Amino acid sequence: MSSRLKQLEDLLRHEPNDPFLRYGVAMEHKKAGRLDQALEWFGKTLEADGTYCYAFYQQGQILHAQGDLEAARATYERGIAAARTCNDNHAAGEMQAALDALEA
Repeated sequence: MSSRLKQLEDLLRHEPNDPFLRYGVAMEHKKAGRLDQALEWFGKTLEADGTYCYAFYQQGQILHAQGDLEAARATYERGIAAARTCNDNHAAGEMQAALDALEA
Protein backbone atom coordinates (compact mmCIF):
# COMPACT_ATOMS: atom_id res chain seq x y z
CA MET A 1 0.00 0.00 0.00
CA SER A 2 1.35 3.41 -0.91
CA SER A 3 1.95 5.95 1.82
CA ARG A 4 -0.48 8.30 0.06
CA LEU A 5 -3.22 5.66 0.12
CA LYS A 6 -2.56 5.05 3.80
CA GLN A 7 -2.78 8.78 4.52
CA LEU A 8 -6.08 9.03 2.66
CA GLU A 9 -7.52 6.03 4.48
CA ASP A 10 -6.46 7.57 7.82
CA LEU A 11 -8.22 10.80 6.89
CA LEU A 12 -11.32 8.86 5.82
CA ARG A 13 -11.62 7.42 9.32
CA HIS A 14 -12.35 10.97 10.50
CA GLU A 15 -14.34 12.11 7.45
CA PRO A 16 -15.83 8.92 5.96
CA ASN A 17 -18.23 10.72 3.62
CA ASP A 18 -15.77 13.23 2.18
CA PRO A 19 -16.02 12.89 -1.62
CA PHE A 20 -12.58 14.43 -2.20
CA LEU A 21 -10.94 11.81 0.02
CA ARG A 22 -12.95 9.01 -1.60
CA TYR A 23 -11.88 10.26 -5.02
CA GLY A 24 -8.27 10.32 -3.88
CA VAL A 25 -8.50 6.69 -2.74
CA ALA A 26 -10.02 5.76 -6.10
CA MET A 27 -7.22 7.50 -7.99
CA GLU A 28 -4.57 5.75 -5.91
CA HIS A 29 -6.13 2.38 -6.74
CA LYS A 30 -6.31 3.34 -10.42
CA LYS A 31 -2.68 4.44 -10.42
CA ALA A 32 -1.71 1.07 -8.87
CA GLY A 33 -3.68 -0.84 -11.51
CA ARG A 34 -6.36 -2.06 -9.08
CA LEU A 35 -9.15 -1.09 -11.44
CA ASP A 36 -11.99 -2.98 -9.75
CA GLN A 37 -11.19 -1.26 -6.47
CA ALA A 38 -10.89 2.07 -8.27
CA LEU A 39 -14.35 1.59 -9.80
CA GLU A 40 -15.73 0.77 -6.35
CA TRP A 41 -14.24 3.93 -4.85
CA PHE A 42 -15.39 6.14 -7.72
CA GLY A 43 -18.86 4.75 -7.01
CA LYS A 44 -18.43 5.62 -3.33
CA THR A 45 -17.37 9.12 -4.36
CA LEU A 46 -20.59 9.52 -6.31
CA GLU A 47 -22.61 8.17 -3.38
CA ALA A 48 -21.18 11.02 -1.29
CA ASP A 49 -21.59 13.62 -4.05
CA GLY A 50 -23.59 12.73 -7.14
CA THR A 51 -22.19 15.75 -8.98
CA TYR A 52 -18.49 14.90 -8.57
CA CYS A 53 -17.97 15.09 -12.32
CA TYR A 54 -14.46 13.73 -12.54
CA ALA A 55 -15.48 10.55 -10.76
CA PHE A 56 -17.81 9.91 -13.69
CA TYR A 57 -15.00 10.69 -16.12
CA GLN A 58 -12.54 8.34 -14.43
CA GLN A 59 -15.14 5.56 -14.16
CA GLY A 60 -15.86 5.92 -17.85
CA GLN A 61 -12.17 5.75 -18.69
CA ILE A 62 -11.74 2.50 -16.77
CA LEU A 63 -14.90 0.94 -18.20
CA HIS A 64 -13.78 1.90 -21.71
CA ALA A 65 -10.34 0.38 -21.12
CA GLN A 66 -11.98 -2.81 -19.87
CA GLY A 67 -14.04 -3.00 -23.06
CA ASP A 68 -17.42 -2.32 -21.43
CA LEU A 69 -18.41 0.35 -23.91
CA GLU A 70 -22.10 0.36 -22.99
CA ALA A 71 -21.33 1.00 -19.30
CA ALA A 72 -18.74 3.63 -20.27
CA ARG A 73 -21.30 5.37 -22.49
CA ALA A 74 -23.93 5.38 -19.73
CA THR A 75 -21.36 6.69 -17.22
CA TYR A 76 -20.30 9.55 -19.49
CA GLU A 77 -23.93 10.45 -20.16
CA ARG A 78 -24.69 10.61 -16.41
CA GLY A 79 -21.51 12.63 -15.91
CA ILE A 80 -22.41 15.11 -18.63
CA ALA A 81 -25.83 15.62 -17.03
CA ALA A 82 -24.20 16.15 -13.60
CA ALA A 83 -21.69 18.60 -15.08
CA ARG A 84 -24.44 20.60 -16.73
CA THR A 85 -26.34 20.71 -13.44
CA CYS A 86 -23.23 22.24 -11.84
CA ASN A 87 -22.53 24.51 -14.83
CA ASP A 88 -19.14 22.82 -15.24
CA ASN A 89 -18.74 23.23 -18.98
CA HIS A 90 -15.14 22.03 -18.91
CA ALA A 91 -16.05 18.68 -17.34
CA ALA A 92 -19.06 18.31 -19.64
CA GLY A 93 -16.83 18.98 -22.64
CA GLU A 94 -14.21 16.42 -21.58
CA MET A 95 -16.86 13.75 -21.07
CA GLN A 96 -18.56 14.64 -24.35
CA ALA A 97 -15.21 14.21 -26.13
CA ALA A 98 -14.74 10.83 -24.43
CA LEU A 99 -18.27 9.83 -25.39
CA ASP A 100 -17.68 10.92 -28.99
CA ALA A 101 -14.48 8.84 -29.06
CA LEU A 102 -16.51 5.77 -28.05
CA GLU A 103 -18.80 6.27 -30.99
CA ALA A 104 -16.02 6.89 -33.53
